[in-house]
Amino acid sequence: MNSGLEGIVAAETRLSMVDGERGELVIGGYRVEELAGASFERTVELLWGIAGFSGSVRAVPLPPHTLALLRSAAEARVEGMDALRMAAGTLTAKTDGEAAQLLVGVFPAIVAAHWRLLHGREPLQPRPELGLAANYLYMLTGSEPHEELVRGLETYLNTVVDHGLNASTFTTRVIASTGSDFVSAITGAIGALKGPLHGGAPGPALDMVFEIGDVARAEEMLRRKVAAGERLMGFGHRVYKVRDPRADVLAAAAARMFTRAGDMHLYELARGVEAVALRVLEEHKPGRRLQTNVEFYTALLLHGLGLEVPLFTPTFAISRVAGWTAHCFEQRGVGRIIRPQSVYVGAMPA
Repeated sequence: MNSGLEGIVAAETRLSMVDGERGELVIGGYRVEELAGASFERTVELLWGIAGFSGSVRAVPLPPHTLALLRSAAEARVEGMDALRMAAGTLTAKTDGEAAQLLVGVFPAIVAAHWRLLHGREPLQPRPELGLAANYLYMLTGSEPHEELVRGLETYLNTVVDHGLNASTFTTRVIASTGSDFVSAITGAIGALKGPLHGGAPGPALDMVFEIGDVARAEEMLRRKVAAGERLMGFGHRVYKVRDPRADVLAAAAARMFTRAGDMHLYELARGVEAVALRVLEEHKPGRRLQTNVEFYTALLLHGLGLEVPLFTPTFAISRVAGWTAHCFEQRGVGRIIRPQSVYVGAMPA
C-alpha cells in the first residue's frame, strides 16, 4: 500500500506530461519551453480544445453578488486564497462550457478586486481591449502595464497552467467524476491549492535573497544555513530529479523583463545567490541533485511585476484554473466516478 498514492496511475490525460528524471514538461503536445511565448488565451484554448471544448476566453467583469461578497471579505481581512475560494463558490453557469469560460475569465478580476479592497481602493472593471494578463495587472494597479511586464506574466501563466495529476488537479477530477458542476470542482481545487504542501512557498525563496543582500555574503550565509540543517527555499523538487524545466523558462523570462523594465540589481543578486547555492548544495549533499525549482524564479518574476507575496498563490490559481477546467472536460469524457479502495486497519468486533 502507498499512503500518498505515489506511482499509482489514476487517470489518462492528453493535457500534460511530467518526466522528473529527464527534467521535461510537455503541455498540450508542446514542451513548456515552446509554449512559454504564446498568449495565455491561446494556451487556454489549446488545452480546452484537446479536452473537447472549442470555446474562447476573455476577461469577465465581476457579477454584482460576487463583488458584494468580496467587499465583506475585505472588511473582515480575509486572506487572498480564502477570498478566492469564497468568490468562486458564488459563480453559476448553465453549461460546462459557460462555467469554464466564466471561471478562467473572472479569476483575474476576483483576485485584483479583493486586493484593491483590502488596501482601501475601489475595484476596476476589465478593459475589453486588453488580454487576461494585461487586464490583471491593470485591475491591480489602475495603470496600463508595460508590454514587457505583460509578456513576463504571460510566460509565467503559460508555464504553470498544468502539471500532471497534482493534488488540486486530482481534486478537480474527483469532484467532476461525480457528475458535479465545474464551479464545485474548481472550488475544491482552490482548497487543495491553499495547502502549503501543494501551493508551495515562492515568497520565502526571495526572502532568502533579500536576507543575503550582497553576493559577497552568500557563501558564508548559505553554508551556515545548510550546516544548521535549514532547507534552502527554491531548490529541490519532489518530482524533478534534475533542473525543473519551468525554472529555465522563468529564468529567461525574468532576464528579459528585468533588462527591459525592471531592477537589474535584484536580478543580478538573485542569479548570484542561485549560483552559490547550487555549489554549496552539491558540496554538502552530493548526489542529491538539488537543482533550482520553479519557486525561485516565480518569486523573482512576480516580485519584478510589482506583486506582493500574498498575491503569489492567487496569481498561480489564475493560471491553473485553465488546467483545472480542461481536466474537468477530460474527466467528463471518462464518464466514471473515481472511487479508490481503502484498507481497514481498525479494531474488529469480538
